[in-house]
Amino acid sequence: MSGECEGTIVCTVRDLEATGSRGFRIGEGDWPRRGFVVAVPEGGVRAYENTCPHAGHPLDLQPHRFLTAERELIVCASHGALFAPDTGLCVAGPCVGRSLRPIEVTVTPDGEIALVDDTPNGDNARGD
Repeated sequence: MSGECEGTIVCTVRDLEATGSRGFRIGEGDWPRRGFVVAVPEGGVRAYENTCPHAGHPLDLQPHRFLTAERELIVCASHGALFAPDTGLCVAGPCVGRSLRPIEVTVTPDGEIALVDDTPNGDNARGD
């Protein structure tokens, strides 16, 4: 790795090419941190906790599938809530006006996407 990165790497920009999003899990046991990274239409990436603000469960039913077929919106697979990828704001469904919890990430010159607020152990947490 030639780019500088101090945070836990969760995926790469290249990982987002197939589906436009990528889930990750950090930690073991009953309460790992679960999140996902999404490519935003205007360019760049955003990351959010993988928790629906309506029901409190994960948004994806299939691994790494967080976007509508058109890749325009984040979708909760259980209740169909739709979220703007650039802000995490719910724009349709049972939680309109509520937002996904953002996770701050950075992209290295090598295209690695890393958490800014890292876990204390610094373990690599590639997407599951």
